[in-house]
Amino acid sequence: MQRLAGFMRTYWTRGEPGRSTPRSLAVFMQRMWIAALAFKLLGSSWDVSWHFKWLRDDFAPPHLLNTVGTGIAIGLVLAHTFTGYGVERTSLRIMQWGTGIFVVAGPIDVVNHRINGLDLTAWSPSHLLLYTGTAIMVVGVIRNWFRTYPRDGRFARQWTVGLIALFAFMFEDLYFPTGQQEYGVLEVASWLRGSPYAEPSLLAFAAKQLGRPVDDVALNHFAMPIQPWVYPVWVLAVCVALLPLARMMVGFRWTATLVVAGYVVYRCVLWPLLVLGTFPPSYLPLYLLPIGLAVDLLFLLRLRPYLRAVAGGLLITAIGYGLYWLSAVITGTPTDLARMNIAQIRAAFTSGSHLLTPPVAWWSIWIALPLAVLTWSGVTYLADRGAGLGRPRPPALSVEFGPEPRRDEHGRLDGWPGQTDKAEPAPPVQPTAPAKRGTGART
Repeated sequence: MQRLAGFMRTYWTRGEPGRSTPRSLAVFMQRMWIAALAFKLLGSSWDVSWHFKWLRDDFAPPHLLNTVGTGIAIGLVLAHTFTGYGVERTSLRIMQWGTGIFVVAGPIDVVNHRINGLDLTAWSPSHLLLYTGTAIMVVGVIRNWFRTYPRDGRFARQWTVGLIALFAFMFEDLYFPTGQQEYGVLEVASWLRGSPYAEPSLLAFAAKQLGRPVDDVALNHFAMPIQPWVYPVWVLAVCVALLPLARMMVGFRWTATLVVAGYVVYRCVLWPLLVLGTFPPSYLPLYLLPIGLAVDLLFLLRLRPYLRAVAGGLLITAIGYGLYWLSAVITGTPTDLARMNIAQIRAAFTSGSHLLTPPVAWWSIWIALPLAVLTWSGVTYLADRGAGLGRPRPPALSVEFGPEPRRDEHGRLDGWPGQTDKAEPAPPVQPTAPAKRGTGART
């Protein structure tokens, strides 16, 4: 309590965004954003598996874990807003909008459940509003880290690693709705084996929504209600577009590979934990690794940014569909699964086929190709306008760090030099110039 009292006495004063902030406080606040997003990641990952097994929604453990992360995020936004410490104005506005949308979306989702019953899909409007709020919030965090996190000396590596981690969190948020298909295909397989992951009350609830008994049709509608063209188009035209943006913003040669590698490794670690906890597992999107590598390799070619966007959108989409087909072949999943009805799926399963890869409508490549070019071009424009494609990474610091506060003999914060009972920080000092790493952002 003494540490908390010292912290509040030192820092809890009204201020405007962009206020001169001690370096130690700026680092602490931005690292707390990493912690908040980590809690949200753990909660959301467990949540999608939970809802393929249990009907219970109110006070579900994954929701409580997610709420811890949300609580930290809201606390940080309030602290940034009241004190002005550790954030610049535009980044704070983005965080506020994202957090506000998320906070409003939560009650909307609850009311929707009360009126219309549980929406047993990750793609419902209220759920998409939650993802949108989180995405906007993370955009603000990324922007603030890019512009205000220390980058001199030992902090230069932290700037890079932290930014890659934030882009990985953003990738997970965009990719999250595809859990409907990646968990759903294994849910159908468990039903056809005669040992469904879902509890009887959940199956009965899903069937009742269709006005049917618990049968193949009801199960298929519960597990895979989304059209099979959505999965590849969403991943390759929306999620993957984040990778070139990350590469252009961070400037590190293997940024895209590390973003997807972090996400895939997390999913691989989570998979056995879910199985040991008797929760439904999912398809593992290992195909993302070569896609991330391909994005980074494209940046090694000396191409004009928008020419790279066109080439990248076309090439990565073609590679993606090839990897989907290869995944189906390797896992023994019918390559024409998207065209099968549940009776045909049962017949194929009975004859020895597996259900381990989500269904893909192959014709959807003609939707994904132009959209991928468009989104890659869009993020190129955003990176150029917001960060400058030819500027060095890390860029120059956009804020000033203030002097460090006073500490007592136990290392606890104890106000400012010359302070009596009211926290009034000393005048700001100029920041240390960022370390010159000798490498610009390769475009």
